[in-house]
Amino acid sequence: MAPSPAAYSFSVALHDEQATRRLAADIANLVEPGDVLTLLGDLGAGKSAFARAFIRHLAGDENAEVPSPTFTLMQSYDLPRFALVHADLYRLSGPDELTELGFDDEADNTVMLIEWPERARGHLPEDRINVALMLDASQGDTFRHCKVTGLGRLAARVERIDTIRRFLDAHGFADAARTRMQGDASSRMYERLTRGDETFILMNSPRRPDGPPVENGKPYSAIAHLAEDVTPFIAIARALSDDGLSAPTIIAADRAAGLIVLEDLGLETVVEGEPPAPIAERYGIATDLLAELHRKPRPNDLPVEPGVSHRVPRFDLPAMLIEVSLLIDWYLPHRGIEPGPDLRAAYRTLWTEALEPALIEPPTWVLRDYHSPNLIWLPQRDGIQRIGLLDFQDAVMGPAAYDVASLLQDARVDVPEELEVQLLVRYLRGREAEDDFVRDRFVHLYALMAAQRASKILGIFARLDKRDGKPQYLRHLPRVWTYLQRALAHPALAPLADWYGAHIPAPDMKDS
Repeated sequence: MAPSPAAYSFSVALHDEQATRRLAADIANLVEPGDVLTLLGDLGAGKSAFARAFIRHLAGDENAEVPSPTFTLMQSYDLPRFALVHADLYRLSGPDELTELGFDDEADNTVMLIEWPERARGHLPEDRINVALMLDASQGDTFRHCKVTGLGRLAARVERIDTIRRFLDAHGFADAARTRMQGDASSRMYERLTRGDETFILMNSPRRPDGPPVENGKPYSAIAHLAEDVTPFIAIARALSDDGLSAPTIIAADRAAGLIVLEDLGLETVVEGEPPAPIAERYGIATDLLAELHRKPRPNDLPVEPGVSHRVPRFDLPAMLIEVSLLIDWYLPHRGIEPGPDLRAAYRTLWTEALEPALIEPPTWVLRDYHSPNLIWLPQRDGIQRIGLLDFQDAVMGPAAYDVASLLQDARVDVPEELEVQLLVRYLRGREAEDDFVRDRFVHLYALMAAQRASKILGIFARLDKRDGKPQYLRHLPRVWTYLQRALAHPALAPLADWYGAHIPAPDMKDS
């Protein structure tokens, strides 16, 4: 006999329509394309009210027209995050009618919201979320008992919904309005919480499971020193704030659950226009921040809470090599080339030799993703505090030049070469008074780290397309390739430049 699918349930007392709207929003924020939600309950139990609240939340419009599909049976919506089909099967004459309606043909990128699912037996997937509603007249006309159950692969999703609700309740955010924010290339999710006139950010970052071993029995994340939980974020955020920089204040945190409520630094960025272009003044302040950050030694052992500390890992040779290997593993196949072992060995040998200056450089905090998506403009603050910092949980101890290259060769924004040079000179002038700062050595390291980072990003963006189904990142490949050519033009990188010229093709123009 086949094992029963996994299941997880939690119950909620819905005292009024506002409570129904909150539960609908809580579930909607974690729903993904391909999910199926079934609404169970007698006539008048509140299924239509839940469906209306659910669809309106996803539409971002509290007044959106949500007609009942009682007579049409199925109603389609083209929502910002995905398409949704709302089905009411009360008048269904039989399961065969579902096939005629095209019920089984809905694409994997569509969310199905189904009332009266009992009439679709044999057509429902094992992986689904059941929302069961029941009237309780003894507690008033508006009161409902609700039980939310996740089945199969969605059991973990429902458990996460419950965990987040409990966390927000425990820290005074039970009544906060929740709005899911546009995600980045990572597995983390963010929501904006609105409580009265204040807004906050919810970071939803459950512990990342280890992937398959790729080298010496270790997964990629361990070799590259990627954060597996929120502890590094908390440690780095507090260290940056203690140094007078504008990292978001942590309002509440549950390290075990991977949940943090953060200060909301706002929406104003360091770019403008469409396509976005650098605001030179703001990039200049961001450059000054790095010069200030790099002027003095930084500790690698950071406090998190009493009895708990975080040791910032060293950006060592295995980490740098596994990153540049993404070019071979993903970008070359994207360009139709299957690399053989000899090519791989030659590539790693070249990089092992080229990276030696970076490995002997005195290390500092490398925030690692110091570029426009993670920099917020705070005009009400002064000096370098006008740059708000985000997304630094993968910070390592490494060469200062890495973050300078991240900013001045922004993978998502065209930084003109003239502006890149101006800002690099600005950084150099900000540090030239230091006794041990050598201008030419830093420029060499800048080119080296820019080439290392560009090689990694070409691989990452190809991987996001092939593995993760995110082809939108391919449009950045020509820009990153241009940055790579700028970096490889440094005389010290001539061996790498020659090898790339012989073996690594430019992006296909259709990617742009």
